[in-house]
Amino acid sequence: MGSTSLKGKKIAILVVSGFEQSELVKPREALDAAGAETVLVSSESGKVRGWKGGDWGDSFPVDLALSDARAVDYDALLLPGGVINPDKLRIDEDAIKFIRHFVASDKPVAAICHGPWPLIESGGVRGRKLTSWPSLRSDLQNAGASWVDEEVVLDRNLVTSRKPDDIPAFVKTMIEAIAAEKATTHAA
Repeated sequence: MGSTSLKGKKIAILVVSGFEQSELVKPREALDAAGAETVLVSSESGKVRGWKGGDWGDSFPVDLALSDARAVDYDALLLPGGVINPDKLRIDEDAIKFIRHFVASDKPVAAICHGPWPLIESGGVRGRKLTSWPSLRSDLQNAGASWVDEEVVLDRNLVTSRKPDDIPAFVKTMIEAIAAEKATTHAA
């Protein structure tokens, strides 16, 4: 990541079992390598399981229960995709309230693949330009978003990508957005 440091930044990663494993692991590794503190937040207790190659993947320990998490304590939010994870999150009122804080505060939110699904429920896509897995196109457009088929899209502090192949561009843009927020926050 070069000189891009996220030291002192705390990033929430919101998931339930069924997230696309690579979309959690690779971005989290990059955030940790850049100096951020990452916290796996979930409404599920103990461990959550990834989805990998069309079947259940590895288990990951939950760092903090969603019921105990305070969105105000975090500088940014990562929403990994997969189909199961965002579909469950978008009907979880506590998850939507948590996401809504980031949207309302204009804090960086990075969502990949199906990750933007819960952003629809949180009011975070209207008037925004973003990308996603192609099957979300109509959902996002119907919610007032401008959808494009691009590797990565940055609209203010919203970073979106389409699929695991886009992870390198997604990670680079996500880290830059969080680092820029740091400069803005501490410039006053």
